Amino acid sequence: MDIRMAADPAQDDMLILVDGLDREIGSATKMQAHVDGLLHRAFSVILMHPGVDGPEILLSRRASGKYHSGGLWANSCCSHPRVGETVLDAAYRRVREELGCEAVDLRELCAFAYRAEFDSGLCEHEYDHVFIGGFQGEVNPDPDEVEAVRWMSIDALAAELAEQPHQFSAWAPMVLSMGMKGILEGAVRT
Repeated sequence: MDIRMAADPAQDDMLILVDGLDREIGSATKMQAHVDGLLHRAFSVILMHPGVDGPEILLSRRASGKYHSGGLWANSCCSHPRVGETVLDAAYRRVREELGCEAVDLRELCAFAYRAEFDSGLCEHEYDHVFIGGFQGEVNPDPDEVEAVRWMSIDALAAELAEQPHQFSAWAPMVLSMGMKGILEGAVRT
């Protein structure tokens, strides 16, 4: 299958392939990992701030031109560490690149593996590390990555996830539920 990821200059980045316990077993290009459904290391970032009625989470709508899940809402930022890069360093880098602000005090909330197949023939098969934290500066998204952002309270986000799940990427309900749970249980503070 010869699918090129339109508008993705990182399609030839080398990603870290892992086993089911997140142990590194090799590498592959981003394209190869997504075409062949290879389990690879990834991360999802949830940025939050104190809102008027309690903590709010920043959601990003993926740019319509993305190779999959374009136009769908997701957590603040998500991507893959490159070979030789730690997951935490990659999370800070991608927040800067995608959202134009600086992540602050990112901490890993949890990690999980998932698989999602898309009509295009591509597949996300990721061992996803979920980070949560704050930010500094103004959110100024890269339009090639993010077409819109919005802040949502936990109650409003939970309701929208339940009522309109088709508006979200395949991983967003899992990642956002983990983030909301961490905030509500006091494991994470704004």
